[in-house]
Amino acid sequence: MSRVAYRAGHLVIAPASKLLWRPTVTGTHHVPRTGGVVLASNHLSFIDSFAIPIVAPRPVSFLAKSDYFTGPGVGGAVRRGFFETIGAIPVDRHSSRAAQESLDAALEVLRAGRAFGIYPEGTRSRDGRLYKGRTGVAWLALTAGVPVVPVGLVGTDAVQPVGSSFPRRAKVRVSFGPPIHPGPYAGMPAGKARRLMTDAVMDAIAGLSGQERADTHNELPPESTGAAVGI
Repeated sequence: MSRVAYRAGHLVIAPASKLLWRPTVTGTHHVPRTGGVVLASNHLSFIDSFAIPIVAPRPVSFLAKSDYFTGPGVGGAVRRGFFETIGAIPVDRHSSRAAQESLDAALEVLRAGRAFGIYPEGTRSRDGRLYKGRTGVAWLALTAGVPVVPVGLVGTDAVQPVGSSFPRRAKVRVSFGPPIHPGPYAGMPAGKARRLMTDAVMDAIAGLSGQERADTHNELPPESTGAAVGI
């Protein structure tokens, strides 16, 4: 997707979305304006992958289910155009190699000097708690040599609660925290580095979102309908 298409879509989508959600935004100065960067966020709603890009100070790409890019007819074309406009990257979540394919797609974005959005929990929280992070976020940062900016979302679950088909009007808060750099973890054994850096990212997200913590991983529902794909 070209930057021109992204900006054109952003000019249409962002004002309407901000009117609906009335977001309060803090910490955008923490997001580097150039170079590869991972934006790692908690995940409460289908809306999250729209809420972050409309307030971030630079384009942000997220992964989305490949189904959203292949629908037939006019409806399919509209949906495909919408997801392309917001910078979504298609991935087959049910592929046997889904996790690695997702990481490879994200790494390509980062090595091109762009921003990539990720949900370390893997899928959205259905009870409002913040779950243990999966280490793909740290693998990306360590492999690409880029910082991770933690993001805390509050209120997006009120915009589109689990099971709701249409968004509602609600107040949303998006908070960007100070970058977490991979350098301090680079000399450690790989597994330890990924776990410690991921835990640091999740601690930062918790501080921004104020969520109760869960000690377990969040599992993907068998028939999840969310657009975003976590790794």
